[in-house]
Amino acid sequence: MPTLEDSTRTTFLGEVKSAVTPRAALLVTGVLGLMIAFITSYTGAFHHPRPTDVPLAVVAPAQAAGQLVTELDRLPGSPLDPRAAPSEREARRQIDDRTVDGALIVDPRGSTDRLLVASGGGASLSQAVEAVVTAAEKARKRTVRTVDVTPADRGDSRSLSSFYLVVGWCVGGYLCAAIFAISHGARPANGARAVIRLSALALYAILAGLAGAVVVGPVLGALPGSLCGLWGLGALVVFAVGAMTLAFQGLLGIVGIGLAILVIVVLGNPSAGGAYPYPLLPPFWRALGPALPTGAGTWTARSVAYFRGNAVTGPLLVLSAWAAAGAVVTVGLAMLRKINNRGGERERDGSAGGEGQRLPA
Repeated sequence: MPTLEDSTRTTFLGEVKSAVTPRAALLVTGVLGLMIAFITSYTGAFHHPRPTDVPLAVVAPAQAAGQLVTELDRLPGSPLDPRAAPSEREARRQIDDRTVDGALIVDPRGSTDRLLVASGGGASLSQAVEAVVTAAEKARKRTVRTVDVTPADRGDSRSLSSFYLVVGWCVGGYLCAAIFAISHGARPANGARAVIRLSALALYAILAGLAGAVVVGPVLGALPGSLCGLWGLGALVVFAVGAMTLAFQGLLGIVGIGLAILVIVVLGNPSAGGAYPYPLLPPFWRALGPALPTGAGTWTARSVAYFRGNAVTGPLLVLSAWAAAGAVVTVGLAMLRKINNRGGERERDGSAGGEGQRLPA
C-alpha cells in the first residue's frame, strides 16, 4: 500500500516534470553555453593585450632608414610592422588615413626623435606603441618625445565613446527584433509581414541612430565629428543588427535571439577594437572583429569622429552586407514558409476529398 511519503514523492516528481519541460531544459542549457562562451571570449580577448605588427611609419635619412626599419621589424615578439616613409608630411597623411598607427621621426642632427601617435584611434594602442618605441630607442641610446597628432577629445579621454555608442546601437537593434518575436511570433507569417517588420525596423533605426548621435555629441560632448555622419552610421548599425536578428529568428525561432547575442555580444564586443584596438588583440579576435557589425561600427565611428571619415569604405560594406543579407533571408524564409503552409493545406484538402469520394461506395 502506497505510503504518504511515496505519494508526496510521486506528486513532487510529477510537478517537476510538468514545470521543467524538455524545451525549457534545452533553453537553459543554451543559456549556460552562452554564459561559458561569454566568459571565454572576453577573458581570451582581454587577459593579455600585446601589440603585434602595429603599422609604424619611419622617417629617417636614406642611409639609416633601411637599417632602422629592419631593427624595428626584428624586435622580439614582432610588436611593430615598420615601413619607411619619405617625409614627416607623408607619415602624418598615413596616420590620418589610418594606414599606420604611429610614426617615428628621426632627428639626424640630435639624439632625440619624435614619435607621432593618434590616441583618437585608441588610447591603449598609442600607449603600447609609445612603450615599445621608447624601449627600442633606449637600446639605440636615443630618447623619444611623443606627440599626439590626433588626440582623443577631452570628453572622450580613453577614446571609448565610439565603442560604447556602437554597442548601444547594437543592443537596440537586436532588442527591437526580439520584441517583434515576443509580441507577434518569431517567424513572420508571409513575405508581406516580413517586409512590414523590416520597414518598422528601418524607421526605428533612423530614430535610434539620431538619438545616439545627439546624446554623445550635443548632449554629453563625448564625441566630436559630424552629427549627420554618426546619425547615418547609427541607422545602418541598428538596421544591420536588427535584420540579422530577424533572419536568425526566421531560421531558428525564438532561439535566434540567443544566436544574435552570441554574434553581437559574445563574439562582437571583445573583438570590436574598443577597449583594445585590433593590433593588441589575439589573432582570432583580431581577424573576427572587422567582419562583425560591432567592429565595423566602432572603426567607422572613430574615423568619423577623429579622422575626417577616412578608411570607412570596407567597414560600411560589411555593415551593408549584414543588413542586406538579413533582409533577404528574413523575407525569403517568410515567403518559403507561406508556400509550405499552402502545400500542406492542399494535401489536407486532397486527403479529405479522397475520403469523401470513397464514403458513398
